[in-house]
Parts: sequence; C-alpha cells; structure tokens
Amino acid sequence: MPKVTKKTLNCRGRLLDLAQPAVMGILNITPDSFFAGSRVSPDETLSRASQMLTDGATFLDIGGYSTRPGAAEVSPSQEADRVLPVIESILRNFPDALVSIDTFRASVARQAVQAGACLINDVSGGTLDPAMFETVGDLARSGLTVPYVLMHMRGTPQTMQTMTTYQQLTVDVIDELARQLARLRRLGAVDIILDPGFGFAKTPSQNFELLSQLDSFHVFDEPLLVGLSRKTTIWKTLTIKPEQALNGTTVLNTAALLKGASILRVHDVREAVEAIKLSQKLIFFE
Repeated sequence: MPKVTKKTLNCRGRLLDLAQPAVMGILNITPDSFFAGSRVSPDETLSRASQMLTDGATFLDIGGYSTRPGAAEVSPSQEADRVLPVIESILRNFPDALVSIDTFRASVARQAVQAGACLINDVSGGTLDPAMFETVGDLARSGLTVPYVLMHMRGTPQTMQTMTTYQQLTVDVIDELARQLARLRRLGAVDIILDPGFGFAKTPSQNFELLSQLDSFHVFDEPLLVGLSRKTTIWKTLTIKPEQALNGTTVLNTAALLKGASILRVHDVREAVEAIKLSQKLIFFE
C-alpha cells in the first residue's frame, strides 16, 4: 500500500484536504460523449448535480466538448455557450459546489472561472492551446487560486489513437508530464494535479500497464487524478457495453486508490465514494 501524503488544494480561497481522496462527478453537456448516461441537457443538469452532491461528489466537472476518439469538432463559442449557463445555474442553486471546467481552450477556461468555476481540467495538458498555460499563470499571479489538472495526451481527440508508440510507456509519460509541469511552474502556477491520461493516446493494454505502475507518478509529489470510468479499456476487455461497465470501473478505481490516487473522476459518484471509504480502511490498517 502507498504511504498517504496530505495534500491541500486552494480552490478560490477554500482549502481542500486530499488526505482522503475526493470524487469528481462528470456532467457532459454534449450530445456525443461515449457513455450515453453521462450526457445531460441543460434542463437535466440541476437534478443530476444535486444527486451527485448528495452522493458525495467533491467536484462537479462540466464539459461541453466530447473528447472520445473521432468526436466532432466544436467551436470555442459553441463550447462556451454550452457550459457557461450550466456553471452559473449550478452555483446559483448550490453556492458551495466546487465546479471544474473540462476544457483544453484557454478562452473557455477563463470565461468559466469568471462564471465561478474553481478548477481547470485540461485533457490536453496545455498542448492544444498555447494560451492555456499563460492563462493559468495569469490567474495565479492575479491572486485567483484555481488548481489546474495537467493531463497527459498526444495529438488531438481525433488523432490520439494513432500516437500510441512509446519506448517505455510509464517513463515516457512521466517525462512528458515533467516538461509541461516545469513550464507551468515557471509561469507561476501553484496547485497542479496530474492525470496520466488513461485512454488518451494509450491502448487498453497500455492503460493496464500504466495503472499497474501508477505509484511511479508519486515522484512528482503532486496529487493524482484518475479517470477510468466506463472507458473502452473496461468494456472491451470484458466484452460488454459502457452501460454495463460500472462493476469494472469500481474494480479499477479501487486499484488506483490503493496506488495513491487522490481524485477519482467518475460517472457514478456513490459507488466511487464507497470504494474510497473501503480502500481507506485497508490503507490505514497498515
């Protein structure tokens, strides 16, 4: 079992202790996300958000651009039009909610933060918008403390599955994240969360390899976010559909927790919270 290290995030002045892992609930304001159960219309958002918060979600991750392989292109203005009203509505109705914006575009991230989002979740790790790191640095220098999720990905959502060749998978992913992390630090970013990017420029076999070596990422001494929920790695391995992949998700989430994951990004919040409670009993029993 990994040693659990306390890590505090400053989310716009609210301190969050990740000594006990947190859950990030997925709210996709898109018509084409890979798991149909994660797609919500603006009218459904409040009820889904309410249920996730009741079930124990720490963050609500709002996305307006599907990053599944082969997803259709969405303009920045269309993406903003999808997510900004939802963020504002959630925070009007649940003022204490911690809202994350799932975007790789600096302009959308900045607008979302202005609307009240307290965390930026960038699946591209700053590789798809050269203004993203500057934006994160600007926010930090202005005193607006907004943690940033730095995820590993190669290419674009449309091309990433053609870029799965690595010399040494875990070493290469760590090296590529390290270079981006150094750039962020030079620009003044403070609270950074690392995400190995399961399913992004990785085959199912590579995802299992990466998960088996997840504790290697503690070399950074940064909290780790893991997003495995209902992904292809699970349902193709089990020859089932995404709608049947909850049990497999819980199994892999538990493995991630036992290797030191600090945040689970999931479609099913209650089950993830239960996995955290039970795995923590094992970790602290040692």
